[in-house]
Formats: sequence, structure tokens, C-alpha cells
Amino acid sequence: MDLLVNLYSRKLADLARRTENVEASIRVALPPERHIIKDWVRTHFSEYWVSEVSAAMAHQPPGCLIATVDGQLVGFACYDATARGFFGPTGVSEDQRGKGIGLALFHQALMAMKAQGYAYAIVGSAGPVDFYINAAGALPIPSDQEDIYQGLLRIKPKAGDQS
Repeated sequence: MDLLVNLYSRKLADLARRTENVEASIRVALPPERHIIKDWVRTHFSEYWVSEVSAAMAHQPPGCLIATVDGQLVGFACYDATARGFFGPTGVSEDQRGKGIGLALFHQALMAMKAQGYAYAIVGSAGPVDFYINAAGALPIPSDQEDIYQGLLRIKPKAGDQS
């Protein structure tokens, strides 16, 4: 399900307050860090997300934000990866979840999108729908089961592969 976020909503001010004490540094990723971010995303998430990081990093400024704790990468968030105006993918390492880092990445990415002139953001194929609804008042976009990922090429498991 895709969701729509109004970047002029008062809910974003509430989101800012909820994330101001997060103990991770959030910033735009630098192009020389792309290989590090891609390797980290490959290790923690998926090859599909590595492709989206590559697309987001190709923009100027890059459409990828990172979260670090003590100089170590612990999370990322992309926008304008699969399509313009799309937020995602985003992820936080398992040992850092529940600390507000994902919320802070989401907020900072939305603010970057707003600064670039977007009025709305689309959360494409949102996994934790309630997270986005509660965080920013995201609204479901009616789709009749059709979205940008329809027909996406997928890697088929090899015979005998358990994945």
C-alpha cells in the first residue's frame, strides 16, 4: 500500500519534537560513502534496496540520509529513489531499533523533500503502515492493487535453495 504525506501538515512539527532527543546523528550521505552505505544495506536488508540507494545517491544533493552512533552507520533513509516524490527505502540496524532513529530519519527526509519544493511525499509500498500514519498522518492512496512495483523483476530461488 502506498501512503501520502502532506509536507505542510502540523503533524510534522509534532514529529520534530518527538525526534529532537534521538541520540544518533542524522545527515545527508556524502558521495564517497556510497560504497559503505551500499555494503551495509546489502548486509542488513536486500539487494533491491542497494539498487535504490544507488539511485538516490546519484542525485545532487544525494537523496539518502544516514544515521550514525559513535561514528558507526546504524540506519539510512532514501527519497527520490524509485520515483520522484517517493520516500524509502529506510532501515535501522536491529540493535538500534526502538530508539527513535527510524522516526528521526523519516522526519529529516521529509524536511529535505519539502526544502526541495515537494508539497507531498509518497511512501511507496509502506511496510509498517501504522508507523507512518501515527508519525505523520499519512493517508492510504487507493490503488486497486496496482502500484509502481507491479511487474518488478524478482530473483527466483535456485532449486534446493531455502530462501
